[in-house]
Amino acid sequence: MLASVFVISACGLVYELAAGALASYLLGDSVLQFSTVIGTYLFAMGVGSYLSRFFERQLPAHFLRIELLVALIGGTLPALLFVANATMPGTFRLLLYGLVLAVGTLVGLEIPLVMRILKKNVALKDLVSQVLTFDYLGALAVSLAFPLVLVPQLGLVRTGLLFGLMNAGVAVWALWLFRFELRQFSAHATACVLTLIALVAGMASADHVTTWAEDKLYQDHVVIAQTTPYQRIVVTHAPGEGRPGYRLFLNGNLQFAERDEYRYHEALVHPVMSAYSAGGAAPKKVAVLGGGDGMAVREILKYPGVESVTLVELDPAMTQLFSNQPALVRLNHASLTSSKVKVINADAFTWLEGHAEVFDVIVVDFPDPTNFNIGKLYTNSFYALLDKHLAASGYAVIQTTSPLVARHSFWTVVATIESVGLTATPYHANVPSFGEWGFVVASRRPYRLPTTLPVGLRFLDVASLPMLFDFPLDMARVPAQVNRLSNQVLVTTYETEWGRVAAH
Repeated sequence: MLASVFVISACGLVYELAAGALASYLLGDSVLQFSTVIGTYLFAMGVGSYLSRFFERQLPAHFLRIELLVALIGGTLPALLFVANATMPGTFRLLLYGLVLAVGTLVGLEIPLVMRILKKNVALKDLVSQVLTFDYLGALAVSLAFPLVLVPQLGLVRTGLLFGLMNAGVAVWALWLFRFELRQFSAHATACVLTLIALVAGMASADHVTTWAEDKLYQDHVVIAQTTPYQRIVVTHAPGEGRPGYRLFLNGNLQFAERDEYRYHEALVHPVMSAYSAGGAAPKKVAVLGGGDGMAVREILKYPGVESVTLVELDPAMTQLFSNQPALVRLNHASLTSSKVKVINADAFTWLEGHAEVFDVIVVDFPDPTNFNIGKLYTNSFYALLDKHLAASGYAVIQTTSPLVARHSFWTVVATIESVGLTATPYHANVPSFGEWGFVVASRRPYRLPTTLPVGLRFLDVASLPMLFDFPLDMARVPAQVNRLSNQVLVTTYETEWGRVAAH
């Protein structure tokens, strides 16, 4: 029976993690959202532990029924949240916290009941020691398995259902162990069978539920959906004139739309690549940090003088997709399979710390700082590392969110770059899928506008280039703090500013 404590702890933590992950994924990867889900779950466990005092008789029967409820509610939690967000997005938060409260309360009831059932056969000191040991071991095991094995292999919906089946298995075990103490054995057995049937049916239809919900969520047909240890990758397709074509989403956040991605990537790459060439020598060694879709690399390869491009992308699934899927390869012009390109799947921060290579141009194309893990890539510590890898006459460019929507966030990045001794030259471009979008050139020498650009660009030309560096009053510089590893003010500022948009 003690082994059931391990399962209870593991299952409870999975439901908490799944709810937090889904909330972050569906609601913009909010750190506050994840934190409040965890806090609500722990609070509910306390409520459940308190309520356990009111269960005095037929403890095995109560335990069995609670276990079945946890199996059903917890097991279907991810699927219910997916469906609710797709069909009734206004009710998502209410359902999220309601389900977390329900599961937490039930899990909080379980362990005290197990201890009271076992106290007849085990000394109190041994009972407490063993129960807490199994409880903490279960938490450790599942916290490692959840992101590294379970979600990448099964997805969130099937992972929840798997642990629902484990809870149902504990109920069946309890049914057998206490078969002589249960007054309504047949009713309990029937409930166990029906719960198992429902969860197995859910496992069989999990892919249909996820696909249907994501089609509703993204409003376009989902052609690729893949969960990795790092993120949820979704590619949608909406063909036709005026439609977005292929779109890439990471954890629910739009990364590009085929219709206008050229505006973003031309603005990201050519102001620094052409400015370096204006100095008399073409950039030979270029690094791209992030940008696993290969679009930035595509633009870099328009410069014949480039000898090597090093792409550092954390998620190997991204570079594999954009190297092998024909439709995606067409978009990046097969840039990732070029003989000039070396793909390295690693954390950019760690990779920079472990290498001494110097580059003429570095293109930094990370996702926005929606959490502390990404936020570290926008800190003064990271930019100090970037400086060490930049040639004396080189340029780095950093994609830097919207200076219109997230004005303080944008200028926080500028202030952070300047804090390590680099010259920061901000600019912006209009990308219809995103609105006004910002970039910052970082260099040791003053930035000078290029006088030539590659032939065949669709967005940039020499005449319009100066306008990118002109900031109107509503995007003009404001005082901002330096973003440090020790404070990560950028993540909080970013959440606040983009949260206002989501609220409207």
